[in-house]
Amino acid sequence: MTWVSYGSRDDLFAGLAETVTRELENALAERANVTLAVPGGTTPGPMFDILAQQDFAWSQVTVLLSDERWVPQDHERSNAALLYNRLFVAIGASARFLGFFEEGDIALQIAQKAKQIEAHLPLDVLVLGMGADMHTASLFPGAPELSKALAKDSPPLVALQPADQPELRVSLSGSVLAGARSKHLLITGAEKKAAFEAAQERSVQQAPIKVAMDGLTVHWAE
Repeated sequence: MTWVSYGSRDDLFAGLAETVTRELENALAERANVTLAVPGGTTPGPMFDILAQQDFAWSQVTVLLSDERWVPQDHERSNAALLYNRLFVAIGASARFLGFFEEGDIALQIAQKAKQIEAHLPLDVLVLGMGADMHTASLFPGAPELSKALAKDSPPLVALQPADQPELRVSLSGSVLAGARSKHLLITGAEKKAAFEAAQERSVQQAPIKVAMDGLTVHWAE
């Protein structure tokens, strides 16, 4: 695990965007098509703004979220909406987005999406976020489905219903996060720094971020 501190949040977003771009370029030197997985929420928005301005072969990159609320893209809590408003707004039709939500039978849709994800594994570049409760993606401590989501034989995409969350969520499973070729964690502030430090002394059930800690680079700014 590597810890990288930045002097400001602007420096963090710029530095992480530069790292992601470089790693995607390196991956494309070896493979014709690569995969980038990114977090939802508002924190990574500035990083998406910077990535969107990069002169890059986006047509060869499949972008997917680390997790999503099971809501349509036009819903105010959709993570996909953030990507379209901050990343795809500039790279447009060049982007290949593997979204999760589809109308219809939920179990069937998740199973079909899992098969699509399998074709893109291992992920080339993974950027994660983390909550103060030490969850990552939608792998929340105490979620009834967490053990299944963390199992080595879990499907690539799993459904979880954390008790304190209003919507069903889908998340890349623990094995997908752990198996990414390059893993980064984006966190800001003293509270999350303390949470990450505490996570190192907890079990993966208590601190799901631990599932991706091997080889992880943490990018932090106050």
